[in-house]
Amino acid sequence: MDMDRADSAPGAQGQANMVPAAGRLAWLDHPSQVDSSEWDALVAGIEGGTPFLRHGFLSAMVDSGSACAETGWRPRFLIVLDAQGHLLGACPVFLKSHSYGEYVFDWAWADAHDRALAAHGHSYFPKLLSASPFSPIPGVRLLVRPGLSATDAASVRRQMLGALSQACEQEGWSSAHLLFTSPDETRLAQEAGWLVRQGVQFHWHNREHEPYASFEDFLASLQRDKRKKIQQERRKVREAGVTFEVLEGPAITEADWDFFHRCYTRTYLEHGQRPYLDRRFWTLASQAGPDQWVMFIASLDGERIAASLLAVDPLNRLAFGRYWGAVQAVSCLHFEACYHLPLSWCIERGMRRFEGGAQGEHKLARGLLPSPTRSVHWLRHPGLREAVADFLQRESQGIGRYVDELEDRAPFKPSGESTQAGATSTE
Repeated sequence: MDMDRADSAPGAQGQANMVPAAGRLAWLDHPSQVDSSEWDALVAGIEGGTPFLRHGFLSAMVDSGSACAETGWRPRFLIVLDAQGHLLGACPVFLKSHSYGEYVFDWAWADAHDRALAAHGHSYFPKLLSASPFSPIPGVRLLVRPGLSATDAASVRRQMLGALSQACEQEGWSSAHLLFTSPDETRLAQEAGWLVRQGVQFHWHNREHEPYASFEDFLASLQRDKRKKIQQERRKVREAGVTFEVLEGPAITEADWDFFHRCYTRTYLEHGQRPYLDRRFWTLASQAGPDQWVMFIASLDGERIAASLLAVDPLNRLAFGRYWGAVQAVSCLHFEACYHLPLSWCIERGMRRFEGGAQGEHKLARGLLPSPTRSVHWLRHPGLREAVADFLQRESQGIGRYVDELEDRAPFKPSGESTQAGATSTE
């Protein structure tokens, strides 16, 4: 289907479907068409309500041109309204013309679909996608008003799921996908016939009952060889003469964002990839949520050489490793800027979890443990659905074995074992 026909999709601006059980469904062409405070009220303070779901962040993605129709991310946000026209639920949705920037790879599905059906005029793209663009962060995708009963919340979520699959049926779109979903959403989608895909990320967790007092305290909990490796990595960076600035929230200036974007862009280009995020995005995102960012800037001989970025959720005490880049290579600088220094900051601020982003077994040795992720998928063509279901069953078994292997390689000492005071600073 031609992307230009998207305005005729169910619930396009000015259209609405009555849903007596929960509310009125409508589709939006731009985040500005919904009140930002009402949207953010669905996100604030809930488990899985990350900064990447806030109205300002999503608007910055669209308004900067990073995620818009021209880049293959046409906004088709779905909302549910009560009788007074206030939000009962919302879902950030994009009509995608490709699968870049998603971190849940379905290129093989697209290829199989088009090899079988292209001759009959059917294409895998466009497809519907609910996700935070370019942000592989687990969280809630089917947002509902806080305070709803469990029954009512489930009803609103089911109706959003139904609206997504119905839109695909009516418009001839191949599929709908919700990425990095919460456990409750995953269960509801599976009950509605969606396929579940499992994945693995690496997250650091603070101790629940006795949080780490310092980075050295954290190191003391690791096996000796892992602890020694981290100490050696940090020492290499210090002995190279690298120093760091830690900039929080409003202290990050436009000049700092300029340098960070330079590093970010260079790293993408060095890997043969076009950077996803426009420079204007960082200005808009930092203005929308100035307290949500922490930047680590490395300098050598008075010159800035690298930068890394955290997004933070102070209310839920979560931190999310996002991007990094360097204009000069220094041994082990990546580990210091992206893991050791951010973890030290998290411990000092009492954060309860640090999410290291997509993939990366090297994170395991640095105290980030395997954490399961989930996504759910609705496929319109029965043959493709059957083939993908079979694939996902086999993939799930493989992921289960993989997680078991990772857990056997966990870097922490056996419970009850201790390290003598001072050992971490002398090895």
